[in-house]
Amino acid sequence: MTHTTSPGGGFWRRFTALLRKETRQMLRDRSNLAVGLLLPVVLILLFGYGLSFDVKNAPVAVVMEDHSPQARDMLAGLQGSPYIAPVWMTSMVEAEQRMRAGEVNAIVRVPQDFSRELGLGHGRIQLVLNGVDSNTAAAVEGYVGGALATWAQQQADRAGGKPNGVGSVQVVQRMWFNEANTSTWYLVPGLIALVMTLIGAFLTSLLIAREWERGTLEPLFVTPVRPLEIVLAKLVPYLAVGAIDLAMCLLAAHFLFEVPMRGSLVVIVIASMLYLAVSLLLGLFISGRTRNQFEASQMALLTSFMPAMMLSGFVFDLRNVPVVVQVISQLLPATHFMGLIKTLFLAGNHWPMILCDGGILALYVLVLLFATRRTLRKTLDA
Repeated sequence: MTHTTSPGGGFWRRFTALLRKETRQMLRDRSNLAVGLLLPVVLILLFGYGLSFDVKNAPVAVVMEDHSPQARDMLAGLQGSPYIAPVWMTSMVEAEQRMRAGEVNAIVRVPQDFSRELGLGHGRIQLVLNGVDSNTAAAVEGYVGGALATWAQQQADRAGGKPNGVGSVQVVQRMWFNEANTSTWYLVPGLIALVMTLIGAFLTSLLIAREWERGTLEPLFVTPVRPLEIVLAKLVPYLAVGAIDLAMCLLAAHFLFEVPMRGSLVVIVIASMLYLAVSLLLGLFISGRTRNQFEASQMALLTSFMPAMMLSGFVFDLRNVPVVVQVISQLLPATHFMGLIKTLFLAGNHWPMILCDGGILALYVLVLLFATRRTLRKTLDA
């Protein structure tokens, strides 16, 4: 009497056996496991505390050629700002020398006729910015302008109307989604994308290539095991590692950096796991195509982490780059996840964006799953 096994039962039996093998192999490879669990901690601390676009205590040279009470009162606002550190100079020549040496970010010059011109209704001061770092220059310009605008408004309040040289329109500013006005809120959600990219693509890029080099993959080709089962068995253990990394990122974002989480936690986790699956499958695909550990690791960094860092919107707004670069960036899964995770954290659930970018990530999962499966066809031909 013969016993037949259903195709579904055979799949789960083979998949479970492969999954046990891959899990044991992952736990034995302590160096690879350490990279997967310790490197995210390093990245979280390094990027979260070490990287910031905020400008604080920026040295600004102040040259007062007019020592009138009006001039001193106007510049008093610079001293109380946490963003500006005024450095008082005796002459413009000295200030220019400090600027050339990179010791100050800007020069505020009050000309000799400032108080007289102010009395006539058109008092002016000169602001010279160090444009070597354009971001810092723009920030310092905003801080100095804000301090002077505050003084002008105070003058208007004292005069009970419009002060000399200042318009009567008052601007009431509100900042949405980042009311703390800190770059940490902007960077930390994007850090989740970088961690998922690096850990996912780099770790799995070595798996298949290592087995090709050691000759342990060929024996599987004479068994009933199918390529899809091999791919899924290699994918699941590292999905678990990535889930631990995601949990660490979310806890750090909430407790260490106090980033608000205005979107649904469930949606954030689902989107992150989708992107993690994309990164893991990309690493497996690279590993299956190169069949060499060194080449696979280099390709993983060049095709995943570097584009995610430079072309996904992590560092700068993609609307400011050339059209060609914008088109290329839209082909990267990191671009769609970067925008989605930042929106979920800071703005909340925007369902059209969730469905669009989530659908694109799911499509990437299916395409990479099929492509990786093709790299494991039962043939010894390269």
